[in-house]
This record gives sequence, C-alpha cells and structure tokens, in this order.
Amino acid sequence: MAASTHVSHDTHSTTAGGAWSTRRIATTALFCALAFVLTFVEIPIFPPAPWLMYDPSGIVAFVAALAFGPSTGAIVVILPWVLKTLFTFNVWGHVMAIVAGVALCIPAALIARRMGGTRGLVAGMVAGAVIALAACIVGNIIVTPLYTAVSTDQVIAMIVPILLPFNALKIVINCVVTALIQKPVTQVVSR
Repeated sequence: MAASTHVSHDTHSTTAGGAWSTRRIATTALFCALAFVLTFVEIPIFPPAPWLMYDPSGIVAFVAALAFGPSTGAIVVILPWVLKTLFTFNVWGHVMAIVAGVALCIPAALIARRMGGTRGLVAGMVAGAVIALAACIVGNIIVTPLYTAVSTDQVIAMIVPILLPFNALKIVINCVVTALIQKPVTQVVSR
C-alpha cells in the first residue's frame, strides 16, 4: 500500500518541517509591503498635538497577527519601519512605532488565538490595548528626551493631556478597523 501524500491548504501554518510555506512567505511579504506604504500616510488625529501623526500601518500588522499568528504580526510591524529608516532618518520615532505595534499585536493575537471566537478577539484587543498604552507612555518618557529638546519632566507633564488621549485614540482606531476587516481579509488570503 502506497503512502498517501497530504498537501495542506492551510496557509496559516508552517510546513511539516516547521518552515513557512512559500504561499505564507509571499502573503507576509505582501502584508509588509502594504504596511510599508502606509507608514508614509500620516494623519493628524489629535488637534491639541498636531505634530503627533497616526499612520494606518498598524492595522495591516494587526490583521496579519490575527490571521497568521504573533510571529507574522511582529514581522509585519518591524520590517516596514526598519525599511522606512533607510528613507527617513527618524530612528527613535521608528523604534517607538515598533514598540507600540508589537505591544498591541502580539498579546492580542496570543489571547485571541488561545480563547477563539469573538470573546477571544475582544479580550485580546483589550489586553493588547492596555499593554500598548503602557508601552507608549513608558517609551515616550524614556525615548523622547533622547531625540528632542523636551526633558523627561516635560514628557511626564504631557502624559494626561496629550500622550494618553493620542495613543488611546490611535489604539482604538487600530482595534476597531482591524475588528471590522480581519475576517474578510483572512478569508481572501486563505483561498
């Protein structure tokens, strides 16, 4: 009796040897390319601090994390910002974007995958939002004085009136849009 061969059509998993399938690599590359383009879309979303810009690249990374897992999400957060550093030399700002993206996507994807369903998605997003908000505040306190003329005391004074509302708004936008589009996008990329 000949051994049967089973070809997996599950693009969310790795191959039998633990390596990523060619399709998963290509899909991850497409997510990275889209996220990279979106890092250049900068939208002022908080009028009291017009210098703080929102970019929708985090949505792409969040969808990738939920569809393919935390490691893919991390790649889609990190690679576009590393690549953008070659074009715009805002290293510290890019480090902050990576910290914020990873802090949101990874916990959310881990919890959503473990619990499953809508309940898992909501619990993951809430946990990721809290972790990301804390990471953004701590990151700003540490990093902002390194590359601006703003002191640590001045950053701390900005937490309540500027940093908390801006980062909370950014996180809410990422969570809401991701919740709305992640299922249809996952169905398309899984075909």
